[in-house]
Amino acid sequence: MYTLAVCAEMVFLDLPIHERARRIHDLGFQVEIWDWTRHDLAALTGTGAVFSSMTGYVRGSLTDSDGAAELLRTAEESIKVAEQLGCLRLNLHGTGLDDKGLPVVPVTGPATGPMWIAAQRTLSRVAELGERAGITFTLENLNTAVNHPGVPFATAADTLALVAAVDRPGLRMNLDLYHAQIGEGNLIELVHRAHRLGLIGEIQVADVPGRCEPGTGEINYPAVARALTDLGYNGTVALEAWSSTDSDLALERFRSAFTPA
Repeated sequence: MYTLAVCAEMVFLDLPIHERARRIHDLGFQVEIWDWTRHDLAALTGTGAVFSSMTGYVRGSLTDSDGAAELLRTAEESIKVAEQLGCLRLNLHGTGLDDKGLPVVPVTGPATGPMWIAAQRTLSRVAELGERAGITFTLENLNTAVNHPGVPFATAADTLALVAAVDRPGLRMNLDLYHAQIGEGNLIELVHRAHRLGLIGEIQVADVPGRCEPGTGEINYPAVARALTDLGYNGTVALEAWSSTDSDLALERFRSAFTPA
């Protein structure tokens, strides 16, 4: 059976982040955060929460030498923080994102052959860092139509191809079904394909449109949950969504959608 987690950055927004983490923990979920540099780490550690994922770099990109060096340097810093929090997964994107989720260095058009080669090389080095520390890095697919225009390797297909090309246990895919629905659709087949390859490190969910909890949009998440159960998926499913009205209700809707009947 999979484990349920909730991103503290998007719910209980009237509370400080450590109180959000404690609230999520008290409701029976693991906790996820984004940029650790913005938070009081001692306060987070004191919540007693189990942290399932956090952003695994501060700056950098996959495709140019300076950006790759910065990504690797800040990934090493992130590993130290993850060890402090007891967090075993660190999340990556194709390039650094600003506070609005936009790429610091956007790309136009599809990634070139040299960009693919550079990304694979950088991710191999990231995976090696993770393996030495006993931590898994995950590469997340994003959508470029609504939230993250200009991010390279954004689609689930591209992300999955990169993770498969690196083929190391220190790197897996963070399969975000919200982003995949906007960019590609056919979610259950996508889950089957990624699971068949053994490359899923985590699954993140939110509904479309609006990026709120399951049951507020077009995605049939109970059907996704049944597919995960049938596959024997035993990783993490994380709610990375805004609450449509009330955060407690959003978490209960999430739990209900991913509790097999």
